[in-house]
Amino acid sequence: MAFLSYGDALTKHGLQRTIRYRKGEGALNWLGSLQQFGRAIMLPTMVLPAAAILLSVGGLPWGAWGLPVVSEVATIAGQSIFHYLPFIFAIGVALGLANQAGTAGLAAFAGMALYDQVTKHFSSDLIQPSTLIGIMMGIIAGAVYRRFKNVRLPEAIQFFGGSRFVLLFMGLFSSVFAYGMLWFAPILQHLLNGLTWGLSTMGGFGLFLYGALYRILSAFGLHHLLNNIVWFQIGSYETHGDIVQGDLPRFFSGDPTAGIYMAGLYPVMMFALPATALAIIQEAREDLKPKVRKTFMRAALVCFLTGVSEQIEFAFLFASPWLFGIHIVLSGLAMWITYALDIHHGFSYSAGAIDYVLNYHLSSNAWMLIPIGIAYGLAYYFIFRFAIRRFRIPTPGREEASTLGDWVGNIPYQTPLILQALGGKENIVRVEACITRLRLTVVNDRAIDSRALKSLGSAGLIKLGGGNVQIVFGTYSELIREEIRKLMDRDLTHVQFCAPVQGKMIALSEVPDQIFAGKLVGEGVAFLPESGELVSPVAGTIMHLYPTMHAIGIGTTEGVEILLHIGIDTSQQKGCFEAVVAAGDVVEAGQLLIKFDLETLQKNAPSLATPMVITNPDRVRSWSYAPFKNVKKGQGAVMSVVLHDKSGGGD
Repeated sequence: MAFLSYGDALTKHGLQRTIRYRKGEGALNWLGSLQQFGRAIMLPTMVLPAAAILLSVGGLPWGAWGLPVVSEVATIAGQSIFHYLPFIFAIGVALGLANQAGTAGLAAFAGMALYDQVTKHFSSDLIQPSTLIGIMMGIIAGAVYRRFKNVRLPEAIQFFGGSRFVLLFMGLFSSVFAYGMLWFAPILQHLLNGLTWGLSTMGGFGLFLYGALYRILSAFGLHHLLNNIVWFQIGSYETHGDIVQGDLPRFFSGDPTAGIYMAGLYPVMMFALPATALAIIQEAREDLKPKVRKTFMRAALVCFLTGVSEQIEFAFLFASPWLFGIHIVLSGLAMWITYALDIHHGFSYSAGAIDYVLNYHLSSNAWMLIPIGIAYGLAYYFIFRFAIRRFRIPTPGREEASTLGDWVGNIPYQTPLILQALGGKENIVRVEACITRLRLTVVNDRAIDSRALKSLGSAGLIKLGGGNVQIVFGTYSELIREEIRKLMDRDLTHVQFCAPVQGKMIALSEVPDQIFAGKLVGEGVAFLPESGELVSPVAGTIMHLYPTMHAIGIGTTEGVEILLHIGIDTSQQKGCFEAVVAAGDVVEAGQLLIKFDLETLQKNAPSLATPMVITNPDRVRSWSYAPFKNVKKGQGAVMSVVLHDKSGGGD
């Protein structure tokens, strides 16, 4: 089944975008479907930190403090989350697969409730709603919602049409499904038990394979699929009449054998990757080191505390795949070492210091993770410093183009530039996000400007094929997704600008000319050119070409008037400029306009600062600027404006 455009809104604009996508790329390929499914099964796990906190609070000596009821309430509350985990997974997966549609979540809950009661009534065995059943129910509810949400029935029974049909269908289907599972569930459990036995016979090597595969899949954002198998399906443990499955629920339920699939992640997350961030900082150029230090010290702290590691890993994944290969092997080795030392530790969110401390009371031999982690940190630090310097790996800070830019302004004002770098809303079919990545389906992934995205703070771009793309923005990702959706929903007129020259983009206030710096001519930005070519920043018509050809005016179809002025006080520099267009010509963004003698202007002009200003700024409702740094000629997403209505201004 092909997924429709964001929100499945059949507006003329969205429908045209969907049709073009289907003609150009076809339905989502299997990798794109796995990408969406991986995001969906991650959503329910966000409730687990609450369970960990409650169980940790319940483990405190409240009885000695005269408040035993606090311990009882916290423990029961924490355990109840794991008891109802199948229901949570069913609802979460359905919501994730149905664009957060509440009807799909309600249908999944109804299905699980029916399954639970039918199996309890007809079976004396412990056929309980495991997380795997919950995931299956969520998939079915999500698929049924997408298929039948707009179904039309005969007028007499149309009350049950549309999204209400999804609830009716799931109620009837779940009854039959539950009855069938009375025979199939034991077979399914036998298969899971066989998988558990197979992994246990492999010993430490099996843990090594898991750790290595985890790192490989994390590069594609598919590691949640693997984690769901080992964390929520492998192994069974009976407690208080309930059967819990998976390494993670078993750990929090007190199973002494659980925690082997999580313990080995702590040395890498808490020590190794933060040490890698320090190595990247130390090997940065001195002039770029302050910015790199700010970015990667923050990334190291986030990784140490919470285990969110993408920003660090993507800093060397593309720059040196073989170095990432070493990281894969060492990650697998960490799992093997912790298994060999009989270390058991777990987490509710990820292998960071917060979870390490919070869940320490449930662990076994977890103190050994600290010396192992220190050794891993030192090994990573020296390996990465040596490799970056010896093989000149272009990690952030080694060259200007590879530095992760800081946000300028707030996210709502940056998002129009991100949308432009993605090829505009015409190019977006679907936009989702997980904790650290935007996950998109686009009409044409070649229309994405990776250089512009990098300048706007992206740590990496992954093209999975079939129009499926992932962009790492760290913890900003979900906020950016919401702002992109707002822009796609609102019918606003945008004008997007690309860089007219190669060089450094600067604020207009830095131009050494009071007229431009004071915004008397108009508002915009300026550039310090490094080559002698000026290209059009927008598509439009040449309105005016000055006789000396040092300045040119362009008008867009939206009514925006732009002035480009090469250098300051350059009107007397005759013979330095050669125009390749004339007044009245229609030009495209990035098309060559003027060639100029850069060397002569450097000697004779007071400044090479080249303003790009909108001379009728009253037409502009809001402005967005990319970080003020080096840009390539024609690079997109350097400036974006939202226009007022032509009727005049105001909202």
